[in-house]
Amino acid sequence: MSPLRCTKGMSLVEVLVALFLIVIGMLALMSLQPAAWRTSNRSDFLGRAGGILHQELEVNRILIMNEGNGNPCATKNPQVYPPRYVIPSGQATQQLGDVTFTVLTAITDLAPAQPGSWRVTVNVNWPGNTNGITETIVVGRQLSLMWPPL
Repeated sequence: MSPLRCTKGMSLVEVLVALFLIVIGMLALMSLQPAAWRTSNRSDFLGRAGGILHQELEVNRILIMNEGNGNPCATKNPQVYPPRYVIPSGQATQQLGDVTFTVLTAITDLAPAQPGSWRVTVNVNWPGNTNGITETIVVGRQLSLMWPPL
């Protein structure tokens, strides 16, 4: 018969292998962290820009739909407005963590092909992303929305 061996506990080699595997796993997780931060920042910028874009489109849509307002392209077609700068916090000055978004709006009169219709194009961009996001809508006049009423 062979003598009984003590099989309790772990050897130093097993401990070092386990420690090595844990260190490799931690380094892999740490290498993913900067990419997660970049993705989170991009998502935050896109969300804020999307809200600003939606608001700008809605304001222009409402102004055009009201026949009481004049033709936005009466002086020039397309009517390109100067850049407008928006601070998402709503404060007068930039706060810690704020980024200034640039809003570019252009309105094109679609007459004579589509009389009484305008194309509104809005682009919102921010520092580090000069392309930003762009959306276009076509708006027509509605007499029921005229203010003041006839």
